[in-house]
Amino acid sequence: MCLAAKHLIPAFAAPLFTLCLRRHLCCRHPTRGLRPSGGAFRAVGGASSRRRGGASARRYPALPGGPQPVCSRGRSAAVMATCGAEEDGLARYRSPLVSRYASPEMGFNFSERKKFGTWRRLWLYLAQAEKSLGLPITDEQIQEMEANLDNIDFKMAAEEEKKLRHDVMAHVHTFAHCCPKAAAIIHLGATSCYVGDNTDLIVLRDGFDLLLPKLARVISRLADFAEKYADLPTLGFTHYQPAQLTTVGKRCCLWIQDLCMDLQNLERARNDLRFRGVKGTTGTQASFLQLFEGDHSKVEELDRLVTAKAGFKRAYMVTGQTYSRKVDIEVLSVLASLGASIHKICTDIRLLANLKEIEEPFEKDQIGSSAMPYKRNPMRSERCCSLARHLMTLVLDPLQTASVQWFERTLDDSANRRVCLAEAFLTADIILSTLQNISEGLVVYPKVIERRIRQELPFMATENIIMAMVKAGGNRQDCHEKIRVLSQQAAAVVKQEGGDNDFIDRVRADSYFSPIHKQLESLLDPSSFTGRAPQQVAKFLKEEVRPVLIPYQSKMGGKIELAL
Repeated sequence: MCLAAKHLIPAFAAPLFTLCLRRHLCCRHPTRGLRPSGGAFRAVGGASSRRRGGASARRYPALPGGPQPVCSRGRSAAVMATCGAEEDGLARYRSPLVSRYASPEMGFNFSERKKFGTWRRLWLYLAQAEKSLGLPITDEQIQEMEANLDNIDFKMAAEEEKKLRHDVMAHVHTFAHCCPKAAAIIHLGATSCYVGDNTDLIVLRDGFDLLLPKLARVISRLADFAEKYADLPTLGFTHYQPAQLTTVGKRCCLWIQDLCMDLQNLERARNDLRFRGVKGTTGTQASFLQLFEGDHSKVEELDRLVTAKAGFKRAYMVTGQTYSRKVDIEVLSVLASLGASIHKICTDIRLLANLKEIEEPFEKDQIGSSAMPYKRNPMRSERCCSLARHLMTLVLDPLQTASVQWFERTLDDSANRRVCLAEAFLTADIILSTLQNISEGLVVYPKVIERRIRQELPFMATENIIMAMVKAGGNRQDCHEKIRVLSQQAAAVVKQEGGDNDFIDRVRADSYFSPIHKQLESLLDPSSFTGRAPQQVAKFLKEEVRPVLIPYQSKMGGKIELAL
């Protein structure tokens, strides 16, 4: 509840309102409060927290309407709901994508400072290009704009927007205020989408430039892991039921292959991005044609110059007022696909953690459960899955937005895009950083893997035993029947008695199989059941994985340490 809204509550309704707040804020955890710690919240309780609460409650203004219900920390429930009452901003909702997880560089990429600083640079590029093509713009005006690119009075801009209800014109006025000599030529011939859409395209491009090296690092770390464990046999699963053996490294290559596809998709989407350029209100460039007195070549050159200054090789040849919103679909589609890959990888890791075969990093002081001290929950992988689901759903926004854009443009795209574009890149950034942290600390337990293989391998070896018996002169059908009976007996021990698989012991005890008793050890060697898995790993890494990482070699350094 913000300060502006609290005054809308009639006096007679305040007690009921605050009672509801008390139930919402206090009753769910009557003995526990929250306090900030390192950018996140953690639970605290006991007398010490109540003492702290009594003092801090006085910092909050009270809502009208009589006595205030007090929560367990001694703080009024109603004032807990008051927006902006705390100097540190913790009384307002903050997206956990930024406050808890995202990297500083991706957070800055979608920041207000980056956005409005880019607007000013775009106005500078436009003025420079218009001047070079003969419009009466002076060096002094250009220099004044250059000197004030980052001198942004955000308070003034907010006041202007509140008055004008137009964010672009608010910033035109704010820029003009600190550039009085250039005021007359700022935004000359342009429409709001000149700064709005072009900035979005710059931010999307820069977002890809942040994500691609992170994805390459994840692939590199997993490639090293796959190479290290290329020969380690492990039980394969189909339908999550035991199947033929594979190797730990080969399974990891399945993850890597998906991520390599994502790397190619992100590179393509990034390189396909074009600049909107200078197109005017409905995309016809009519205002610029008027500025240059009907000279089409100058209008085209203006578009080319501004596009180049913004760091793009091409601009969209045709636009409405905005660039096609299908571009946003393409961008979020590849990010959603990345989310699907990471969800699958981290789900596999979570299942392997349950089997105690592979675990994600678990720190010395990390707590898996507040109630069960022995637990080692795969919280990093669970976080990746949780956020990947969010990332996968975000593509629905641009799909629906593009489908309902009327003619040259409608403004119902704007508020939606402010949310979904930023959240998609922030979420992708988070899950890539988290997956890098996981991949740099994966722990393998070969003895556990070996034990599980021993439990399942005897049944898998039955075909090899039959072939060996036939080579030794036995009858294939007689051997098959013998093995069927012995395997059923062994299965009953496992399923009905909870014992170990004793199939091989039964084969050793049966004189029928005496011709191959000495071969049983070699017939049960796990490495003989993995086929070409080790060779596939080596060839895949050499021919397909390492080459795609070459462009990112200079950015492969550094480990990820998670703050939370």
